[in-house]
Amino acid sequence: MFSCVKPYGEQNYSALKRACLRRKVLFEDPSFPATDDSLYYKGAPGPAVRWQRPKDICEDPRLFVDGISSHDLHQGQVGNCWFVAACSSLASRESLWQKVIPDWKEQEWDPEKPDAYAGIFHFHFWRFGEWVDVVIDDRLPTVNNQLIYCHSNSRNEFWCALVEKAYAKLAGCYQALDGGNTADALVDFTGGVSEPIDLTEGDFANDEAKRNALFERVLKVHSRGGLISASIKALTAADMEARLACGLVKGHAYAITDVRKVRLGHGLLAFFKSEKLDMIRLRNPWGEREWTGPWSDTSKEWKKVSKSEREKMGVTVQDDGEFWMTFEDVCRYFTDIIKCRLINTSYLSVHKTWEEARLRGSWTRHEDPRKNRSGGCINHKDTFFQNPQYIFDVKKPEDEVLICIQQRPKQSTRRDGKGENLVIGFDIYKVEENRQYRMHSLQQRAASSIYINSRSVFLRTDQPAGRYVIIPTTFEPGHTGEFLLRVFTDVPSNCRELCLDEPPRSCWSSLCGYPQLVTQVHVQRAAGLKDSPTGANSYVIIKCEGDKVRSAMQKGTSAPKYDLKGIFYRKKPGRPITVQVWNHHVLKDEFLGQVQLKADPDDLQVLHTLHLQDQNSQQPSDLPGTIAVSLLSSASLTAV
Repeated sequence: MFSCVKPYGEQNYSALKRACLRRKVLFEDPSFPATDDSLYYKGAPGPAVRWQRPKDICEDPRLFVDGISSHDLHQGQVGNCWFVAACSSLASRESLWQKVIPDWKEQEWDPEKPDAYAGIFHFHFWRFGEWVDVVIDDRLPTVNNQLIYCHSNSRNEFWCALVEKAYAKLAGCYQALDGGNTADALVDFTGGVSEPIDLTEGDFANDEAKRNALFERVLKVHSRGGLISASIKALTAADMEARLACGLVKGHAYAITDVRKVRLGHGLLAFFKSEKLDMIRLRNPWGEREWTGPWSDTSKEWKKVSKSEREKMGVTVQDDGEFWMTFEDVCRYFTDIIKCRLINTSYLSVHKTWEEARLRGSWTRHEDPRKNRSGGCINHKDTFFQNPQYIFDVKKPEDEVLICIQQRPKQSTRRDGKGENLVIGFDIYKVEENRQYRMHSLQQRAASSIYINSRSVFLRTDQPAGRYVIIPTTFEPGHTGEFLLRVFTDVPSNCRELCLDEPPRSCWSSLCGYPQLVTQVHVQRAAGLKDSPTGANSYVIIKCEGDKVRSAMQKGTSAPKYDLKGIFYRKKPGRPITVQVWNHHVLKDEFLGQVQLKADPDDLQVLHTLHLQDQNSQQPSDLPGTIAVSLLSSASLTAV
């Protein structure tokens, strides 16, 4: 996965380090200098900041002191609790932090080889579909010889301060980290997909069944190496970082560092009784101010748990910012949970393997409506279908589909100001099984994401077999930007962009004819199909001018529901469209009957009589049988 890491800003870590060692100088990063521009994108600086190297701040500087732990981090003067919470989650996953901090042994200070130190570090982050290698020097902002931003418990431990500096370089400056999104940092650390969950809107505190199902999903993400955080919305400026009576802080991100079912009771009684409690361990990035309710560090509830169980859980009575809560209380007091799934696409894994489709696109403006790709959301019906469109297939009878759209991050600079996100989202439509060209009219909406000015928008949805179109949009038309679309399914979805509005013209069009009419047909259901006491194993085929669409087989029913849609570009509109019903047999499929339709725009939602095949005759009979067929549209091609 990391063989394709690209240097950020064309800075090659190894080459830069070799050059510094050869010249016997410490590295100074020209692309992120030790100036106020690297601190702020607006406003005047506060106290005089001095950029100092770790050797000037303390004796014996180290990357890690006694390893790496979620207890190492403390938030500084910038409001980036979201980033520190993500770092706390990262520190609890060795396999993940070793990817973010590559070659950490080689990057560590070596007191025995001071001449091998060049004052240069590098870190890996996942940005917009690729891993980038970010190079920094070790000059850190201080006031009174103290680090003013993220720092460790140990004065001579610097891993978190250096990771934060590299991340600030990506964002443009340290101030750009103020008030960010934990989900963004979790994705940047893992390359995974973040799923936000609104606990209030879902009413998980009062719905036990939904809460239990959510806990199982959270437990699965944690057990498979994912990262999770929780927060309490601050609805007003006065609510920001306001402390509740229970000790929790509003407008503040907490890292979830453990998820487990805790066994209650003591000794053999606990083993045989097998009563368990769903519990979550959280950490405040401030390193203090903990939950004071049930199951807090000193609460009497811990008497219900054996000493050995408490030791396995790592329960302490220190005000270190880490504490346990029941999942019911988490749902009652917190408003949001963010799960960052590590998407497993390895065929060698014992866990679920996802098939990923990854496509890059952009919203661009153009005077020609057929070339414009910035149409805004569905509220703007005149321009909505001018947006980029992507098609994918669900090939199983029903499949879980994960869809994420991410806009390219924007840097914050003195000249350009804050790198604001666009308000983005997407809609998903179930379309005809044979669609190859762009949509121009509304169809059945299968799902829809929220619209938000977030860097990423995620949707998890279960959909039946069929073909679907994703339309990613900005909320308002005319906005431009790049985006990355990621679609995950259980089997390959053949996801691709729809670029053409209609069949292309060629030199043969004048000889063979060019489509004059586009017709959409929807076969919904049938009735009266009998082959056995349990019904027929039927399927339906729509035929038009040599093109055909076939439905999935409906087993053992005399009243099957097909829900089959087809779209046909017709050169000879006078010829009818044929809808046939067949019954599946092992040796040879049996023809049951058919209807023929004319492309009459008034012929909508009609119920046709099927002429079912008499099994003792080659001629169709008038056995009872009906099929519901809709001509959804029949319009001239120039109107598309």
